[in-house]
Amino acid sequence: MISPDGMPGSFDRGLGKTVDWWLVGTYLLLVLIGWINIYASIHSTEPASIFDWTARSGKQAIWILTAFALDVLILFIINPRLWEVLSPYGYVAVFFLLVLVIFVSKDVKGSHSWFELGPVKFQPAEISKITTSLLLAMVMSKPTFRLSNRKHLLTVAAIIGLPMLAILGESETGSALVYVGFIFVLYREGLSGWWLFLVGMAILLFILTLVTKWWVSVAVLFTVCAGYFIQVLRQSRREERVRRRKALSRSLLAFAAGVVVVLATGFVFNQVLQDHQRKRIEVLLGLKEDPAGVGYNVRQSMIAIGSGGLFGKGYLHGTQTTYGFVPEQSTDFIFCTVGEEWGFLGCLAVIALYVFLIWRIIEDADRSREAFTRIYGYCLAACLFMHLFINIGMTIGLMPVIGIPLPLLSYGGSSLWAFSVMLFIFIALDRQEKKYF
Repeated sequence: MISPDGMPGSFDRGLGKTVDWWLVGTYLLLVLIGWINIYASIHSTEPASIFDWTARSGKQAIWILTAFALDVLILFIINPRLWEVLSPYGYVAVFFLLVLVIFVSKDVKGSHSWFELGPVKFQPAEISKITTSLLLAMVMSKPTFRLSNRKHLLTVAAIIGLPMLAILGESETGSALVYVGFIFVLYREGLSGWWLFLVGMAILLFILTLVTKWWVSVAVLFTVCAGYFIQVLRQSRREERVRRRKALSRSLLAFAAGVVVVLATGFVFNQVLQDHQRKRIEVLLGLKEDPAGVGYNVRQSMIAIGSGGLFGKGYLHGTQTTYGFVPEQSTDFIFCTVGEEWGFLGCLAVIALYVFLIWRIIEDADRSREAFTRIYGYCLAACLFMHLFINIGMTIGLMPVIGIPLPLLSYGGSSLWAFSVMLFIFIALDRQEKKYF
């Protein structure tokens, strides 16, 4: 039987069987947790009530209600097929905004990334994750697309790289790093694991070059590349010349790329990164100590999380939170509020919700019959993972402080809207497939 929208099926299924309510429920729970913890982080200085519309908790409530309205619109009104059709136009429009904001926005803590429309601030970098994911899904879902094709690979690299470079131009390093996560999507769709190795090696060489001498990094790089080539020689037969040549070319490519990274590390660190970013990396790597300066945020965050113990101090009873020791606690450092007031078990519960959300998205994506839905789902999962990894790593001192929100928990309309829209586009696409079978 053919469904009214052209999809093969036997009958029209209802909401109960087409909407992934596990995703919806997890989303609602995370939004609720975020809202009450935003109130906890500012209750002693701003509002008398969580519904005080002049304070951050009240403003977040407005953002939540408007996000819910967008969710309903996406899920029940907008035709899910429009997202694929409109993806190129949305990508171009948002990329234009990414470039424009560099020149017209005010400097906010060294960053030029916010449009100000009266009392409302808008960050196009958040929306860019949606448009990039949609265009990637559209391009990569074509039947003729192959990542083994050099032209196709360069096309995908440009789709990811252009907004990433624009965001770096805004001095939004954290948002730009999220785009690195798209490599996991490419790997899922057939990209050689060799590229994952190159990216991982580049990151390690960058760090190693900062903490040691450049020639140590080159020696380590040579050892790894030579070891790989020797291993292939031992495992391959003499007549397998093609495999040996491929291994040799890969080793030489990795070595050449690694040398470029080592030589460029000094320039990138001293000329590309801003002064506060350099200081944060130096403190993280133990090159400098500055507990009262750039290391203050992380130090106070770790104290707050550690003081929560196993069960926490209780809601609205966190001393670090109540007395405002942690800067930006309702935004980038919202997780330390969870740690202090809800303890280790509370942190574990929040992380478990995120893990479940990402796992459920991947599971739905893998079951999808449509390549567009599958690829978009993996893009969504990659963005969520990168935000989660960087933000929580930042609050516990494993990552430099680079200013990136915790999805659905941190205060801010741009981030909440972006992740709500991104998630419900996927739920709508998944629902469209499940409506008929």
